Amino acid sequence: MLRKLALATAITFGVVVTAPAFAQDASAAAATQQTPVQVVQTIADQLASAIEGHRDELKQNQEKLISVIDEVFLPHFDLDYASILVLGRHAREATPQQRERFAKAFYNSITHRYAEGLLNYTRGRVKVLPFNGSLNDKRTVVRTQVVLDDGKLVSIDYAFRKGRSGDWKAYDVIIEGISYVTNYRNQVDAEIRKVGINQLISNLESQGEKALDTMAKDNKDAS
Repeated sequence: MLRKLALATAITFGVVVTAPAFAQDASAAAATQQTPVQVVQTIADQLASAIEGHRDELKQNQEKLISVIDEVFLPHFDLDYASILVLGRHAREATPQQRERFAKAFYNSITHRYAEGLLNYTRGRVKVLPFNGSLNDKRTVVRTQVVLDDGKLVSIDYAFRKGRSGDWKAYDVIIEGISYVTNYRNQVDAEIRKVGINQLISNLESQGEKALDTMAKDNKDAS
């Protein structure tokens, strides 16, 4: 599987950071003032409960699988903030409508790409490491390890920030030292400079995963 499960788990933990802003209102009420470690553990447990015994059904119905992702992950992510981070400096140039369209299209593309990988997730795959930080700060990192089929461990960290209401929400995923937000921000920046933000949004809306592949390829060729 070449770490497909680890990537799917990590990216899907992080992909909803770019979900559309309209989802935040619905999810805010569901979020509780848990510690960041408790948030990650809750997500891991709820994901296992949602998938176990339903793999065949979810494999045949991707939209239902994605709805599971929405229900489990969305309440625990700072959607607006992370979407702005992915857009980077272009967030200041974009209109509110463009930011919302981008977030929705990017979210749909990523979730459809990685959702199926989560069907291999089982309880105990994610090991939350002991917390060593300070909850008095506005930001912190939760460190975890994902167990692969061959027993190897992949380090995955989740960056959290505390909101005005006092609840902690994730906004970035770092897979073996590589930031999810930074990685996609670089790709998005290169694509916007190439075709403009409106065309990027249109490409994501019409091409989905193919648009992501193009961004990744162009970014790799330019580096």
